Amino acid sequence: MDQAETNRFNELYERHLRFLKLQGKAQKTIDAYSRAVRRIRDYFDCCPDLLTLEQRQTYFSNLVESHSWSTVKIDRNGLQFFWKHVLKRDWQWVNIIKPPKVQSLPDILTLSEVEQLIGATTKLRYRIFLLTTYSMGLRLGETLSLQVGDIDAKRKQVHIRRGKGHKDRFVPLPDLTYQALRALWRKHRNPSWLFPNAVGTPERIQKATTHMDRGGAQAAMKAVVTQCGIKKKSPSIPFDTALPLICLSRA
Repeated sequence: MDQAETNRFNELYERHLRFLKLQGKAQKTIDAYSRAVRRIRDYFDCCPDLLTLEQRQTYFSNLVESHSWSTVKIDRNGLQFFWKHVLKRDWQWVNIIKPPKVQSLPDILTLSEVEQLIGATTKLRYRIFLLTTYSMGLRLGETLSLQVGDIDAKRKQVHIRRGKGHKDRFVPLPDLTYQALRALWRKHRNPSWLFPNAVGTPERIQKATTHMDRGGAQAAMKAVVTQCGIKKKSPSIPFDTALPLICLSRA
């Protein structure tokens, strides 16, 4: 692209980001939709506003060969948003043949496997993080975002804020999980986060202003699954309070 075309793309791209934010899109959606615009720009080395329907068909034909169907769908939605809200043009639908939907059930962990996972986790915060995630059937981000004020000890429930679809919900709080979260909080006493993003002295952890790193939590979960030799993919469990209370005092 020459400088004039680069400037035009940058202006349209910034407008794209602005519209995404104004419509209240989640940050993940903003990142994905903006990446779709950059990807097609790089593919043709031109500003996407000049692309014909035939060029877009060629682009998606190659994208299907090189990327997952999830990426293809996200890019299609991202470019459709760009065409509609930024270019103010009707989106001429690019027909993509989808593979048949495959509905698969998650592998279910037994109570002994969950106990094995949690018992093999050496760091207290990751051990309780695993327990909390499995015991209440939460998504990883939902567990990370838990705050002190979300725990309703009297009603034995937890307020999950802005879960999938930006919806709030309440989930039952098992006694075991409550005891574990209380034991963890007594160690760091952060005024906001149950899983603060800090290590070291209690004073440093207490002053943390963000929750635990997502990548660190994912790595810890994958590592302990591998360590325990569990081969199940995306393991889940219909949890109850029957799991024996595992030692929580180990640091």
